[in-house]
Amino acid sequence: MTVEQILSALSTVIEPDLHKDLVTLNMIKDLLVKENQVSFVIELTTPACPLKEKMKNDCLKAIALVFPDAEVEVGFSANVTARVASAALPNVKNTIAVASGKGGVGKSTVSANLALALAQSGASVGLVDVDIYGPSVPTMFGVVGERPQVNDERKIIPIEKFGVKLLSMGFLMDADQAAIWRGSMVTSAVKQFLQDTEWGDLDYLVIDLPPGTGDIQLTLVQTLSLTGAVLVSTPQEVALIDARRGMAMFEKMNVPILGLIENMAYFSPPDMPDKKYYLFGEGGAKRLAAERNVPFLGEIPIEQLTREGGDEGLPIVLKNPESQSAQAFIQIAAKTAQQISLRMAI
Repeated sequence: MTVEQILSALSTVIEPDLHKDLVTLNMIKDLLVKENQVSFVIELTTPACPLKEKMKNDCLKAIALVFPDAEVEVGFSANVTARVASAALPNVKNTIAVASGKGGVGKSTVSANLALALAQSGASVGLVDVDIYGPSVPTMFGVVGERPQVNDERKIIPIEKFGVKLLSMGFLMDADQAAIWRGSMVTSAVKQFLQDTEWGDLDYLVIDLPPGTGDIQLTLVQTLSLTGAVLVSTPQEVALIDARRGMAMFEKMNVPILGLIENMAYFSPPDMPDKKYYLFGEGGAKRLAAERNVPFLGEIPIEQLTREGGDEGLPIVLKNPESQSAQAFIQIAAKTAQQISLRMAI
């Protein structure tokens, strides 16, 4: 066996999303060939890639067709596809806005678990809560009462928990205080959160937006060149009406829509896990995604453990990683990262 022969075999393996072979895409790294032993690394565009096992198996099959007795070892690395947001965030590769047209659809729960699932895949992740009037990140991560520090350059140092860097207005005020601010004060606070924070090197910064299409959303779009937005909705029509408005705002501001998530999609009793009750209607967000020709990232069931995890400061991805909801969040994170990689390749 030679390096050239192995590369020739691997050149038949197609990357499922980019539709080019792994050799042409320069995804084969550290290739070593010694007697009947082969080892190499597949460099992914995100550690959360949902198709990496398929690529590994395709590589093994391609080599086995030419050298049936070869002993092959395949590893993975990741070089996250980058789109620097702005001069204000030079070390943040991708910014993901998580939005909803109306309140009460679980947007902050999605933001927290999305950030954690991305971090668990091996990515460096930050989460900024710019819901000035109703911050919930401190509660969801169990850091209520903590205060961020300021470094010598007068930059805010995010609080880190579970491998995610966190910043929220909830860190700067007591739980029983209210932010009674006019639009200009809110705008200034959001800009400071984004520009005056020492985020360090991040693959993904998840931005938990307040519901609606107001000052904060406009400030964010004007301040950053967002990688894309994720819209969260529940299945019923009253929520979908507002989701349509949210999608229209991002489209008007030329922000790519990475996909739509349907939260509270159904309820399965613990003693009947195969039974689904569609309490708020069935598949509304999925139909909206098809109607607007945007990706449908997945559906999240109603589970008591999800609510308990948020209240206890241990999101469901950590509290019960084998649960239906946790698995849904992990798949949604992979699909979100996949959509970012696809858009960077266009």
